[in-house]
Amino acid sequence: MLKNVFKYFVVFTIVSALFFQGVGQNKVAAEDVAEPVIRIGMVPDVQSLKIGGKGTFDLVDKVSGEVLFSGTDEEFLVELASTSEIKTNYRLQVSYSSSESLILDWVSRAEAAGYPTYVEAYDNGYYRLYLGEFPADASYSVRTNFKNELVSKNLAPSDAFWKVITIAEGETTMKATKNGEVKSTSNPVQVIAPSERVTINGKTYRGLAEVGFNSKGTLAGINELLIEEYLYGVVPRELPPNPYGALEAQKSQAIAARTYALSNPGKRSADGYDLLPTTSDQVYGGFEAEHPISNDAVDGTRGIVATYEGKLITAVFHSTSGGFTANNEDVWNSEATPYLRATQVGQKGNTLKYVPALDVYKFDEEEQTESLRDVKTGDFEAGKSKYYRWNFEWTAEEISDILTTYYNQEVGKVLEINVTERSSSGRAAKIEFVTENGTFYEYKDRIRWALQYINASGNPAVLLSTLFIIEPVKDEVTGEVTGFKANGGGWGHGVGMSQVGAVGMAEAGYTYDVILKHFYKGIDLETKY
Repeated sequence: MLKNVFKYFVVFTIVSALFFQGVGQNKVAAEDVAEPVIRIGMVPDVQSLKIGGKGTFDLVDKVSGEVLFSGTDEEFLVELASTSEIKTNYRLQVSYSSSESLILDWVSRAEAAGYPTYVEAYDNGYYRLYLGEFPADASYSVRTNFKNELVSKNLAPSDAFWKVITIAEGETTMKATKNGEVKSTSNPVQVIAPSERVTINGKTYRGLAEVGFNSKGTLAGINELLIEEYLYGVVPRELPPNPYGALEAQKSQAIAARTYALSNPGKRSADGYDLLPTTSDQVYGGFEAEHPISNDAVDGTRGIVATYEGKLITAVFHSTSGGFTANNEDVWNSEATPYLRATQVGQKGNTLKYVPALDVYKFDEEEQTESLRDVKTGDFEAGKSKYYRWNFEWTAEEISDILTTYYNQEVGKVLEINVTERSSSGRAAKIEFVTENGTFYEYKDRIRWALQYINASGNPAVLLSTLFIIEPVKDEVTGEVTGFKANGGGWGHGVGMSQVGAVGMAEAGYTYDVILKHFYKGIDLETKY
């Protein structure tokens, strides 16, 4: 099983090594190392899209090199011509680990017990192990029984969670059209332009544009370019220069983003690219997003990355911590990482004694002067992020609909919502939803997906953070529960660097190296190329 899974990733690792030569090799002089290339899935899953270039360009078959069409300042339509067989299943993620021996042993025990296994391997040395295979319409109760069975056999942790995994089998083809002329191929196609300005669905990017096939058998629009050029489009989207133009914060963001990108080559290789241009990885806006301040920050830190004991760190970051960041293992199903430790985002100190009491998240409208929304002394986030403190309220009907959708099962009336476990930073680690049709659970950062709120557009959206308290809203006369209200702080998972916190530190006079070492404990900064 593992040999088949690893075979594909070994091939990709060899290719990535050509692109990412020198990464992690401290003995190679920076000036002798080529700047790496990265591939971003700009349009990850479509039946058709348009690609083109600025000035003259060629649309070529990536494998054969044949020029399919040539053009000037235009776009060509590329469509899916035939599809492969698609398999979509629920699989239970039971481990995310860098230990190959642990994964091999786990797979061996699971397969000996008769359970289907599936492994995803990444070039950063980590593996995701999934057990089970259920159709997409499998009910929550069926999946829960299976999970409980695995937990009882010590084959899954209690906080294991379900993911929908899609795999395409067989050959897929695409066709490109220009002025009614059609050419087909089973290979990816690329736009190569002397100007190095290409377009995907009308938006401009540096480097190359490519249309390839993803794991679902549909099309993916991909932008391939040099890492530093990629960062030009990341930094201003992750930390907008207006209003967050403090250069040292921008430099901190550039280094964190560079480190994240270089430590995740091939993360999404099954879909033909490395990263997505969204908060699932890093927000990337291409050429049109670039800004002089963020470009200066990228140029001023060229090749600099964060390392721990000589290896690139996983430089995760988030918008706003709410006052205290989180340990990685308290948010995700992963082993404790020494540089991703919970820390105070302020000038009070870094020990857990400064974790705010949970009642500070309550917002008293009648006594606004008492709200931490107005208390800025000693904290780098208050007054800079509108999500430093927040509150949301659900009606009984809304919370029932949200949970019914999430658990794929009619839950009926929601009677109680209880946070039964919290991490050291105060974040919810386990939540239970007591309903007419049973009690449902979720864990760690997945709580944000279970407890979605209704946004201004009337659509469900992922809860901003797990740093919250939740209470029932009751009718003053009957005492009946009419809904629920959450009061919380922060935006994002809470691990690693707080972007708004970094701005506050920069404005207080701290340089990028001090900022990064505050959020990532015990790291070094190195120049890789």
